[in-house]
Amino acid sequence: MFGFFANNWGSILIGVIVAGIVAAIVVKMVRDKRKGKMISCDCGCKSCPKAGGCPPK
Repeated sequence: MFGFFANNWGSILIGVIVAGIVAAIVVKMVRDKRKGKMISCDCGCKSCPKAGGCPPK
């Protein structure tokens, strides 16, 4: 078992770093959604087809 980690420590480290970055992005998106921030656009809602889903400013 230790031999596996010794031989693949670089790949394991990169995988952990990538998983951490993905987790941070997901946490940021969840927090922004709870605060009501728009992620997709900041344009005027009058001409937007999804205007009913925009949070009040």
